[in-house]
Amino acid sequence: MQNVISDSPLSFVELVMQSSLMAKGVLLLLLIFSIVSWAIIINKFRTYRAAKNEDDRFLETFSRTENLTNIYNFAKELRISPLARMFLTGYRELYVFQEMARGERKKRGESPATGGELVTSRDLKGIGLALNKAINREVERLSHRLEFLATTGSTTPFIGLFGTVWGIMHSFRSIGLQGTASIGGVAPGIAEALIATAAGLVAAIPAVIFFNYFNNKIVLFTSVMDDFSRDFVYMAEKNFVRESVEERAFDLS
Repeated sequence: MQNVISDSPLSFVELVMQSSLMAKGVLLLLLIFSIVSWAIIINKFRTYRAAKNEDDRFLETFSRTENLTNIYNFAKELRISPLARMFLTGYRELYVFQEMARGERKKRGESPATGGELVTSRDLKGIGLALNKAINREVERLSHRLEFLATTGSTTPFIGLFGTVWGIMHSFRSIGLQGTASIGGVAPGIAEALIATAAGLVAAIPAVIFFNYFNNKIVLFTSVMDDFSRDFVYMAEKNFVRESVEERAFDLS
């Protein structure tokens, strides 16, 4: 009965516990990579879903509201929406240029109601540049920590490969000490090597899959932000570059 127990195959946990200190260190490192990767994956999945929902809410409000101040107040409530954050940037830039234009007319002794452009074509270019910078900031914010997934996907297979090589070296060392090449003598080392290989792949595959998935999401977010940037500049040109102030469709006051 004792012989049957000793000849029974080792379980996964037993193989890990009986592995060398170096192999345990490799497995621990791969486990840390995997845990952090999954934490980033879950966080990004929730963040992107919330950002998409808030973008939809903002676009609905932006399309049916004609007062920019009301849109501004609503956008301030949306903490995750890239479009809302872009709008806040564009609104502030537009407001600054309008105040500068009012100041210039006041210096010339003109009444604000006498007409003239509230913003110029050069001002519109400045607004467009500010929106482009806002897009870059949002892309950077959405991409934050994704580089860890890329690092995990590219390095953990090699870390696992290192564990594999170490396990094979341990097996050959056992052969040299025992003076025999029996399966029973080398099997634990080979199993240890295969476990390291499998652990490296388990850590790398989800990281690569979700890194590509999230990059595709960022491309979609960027496309929507580019479209909104052009829409905002067109709206500013249409409603604030006027011969008469009274013809404005929107009101910032």
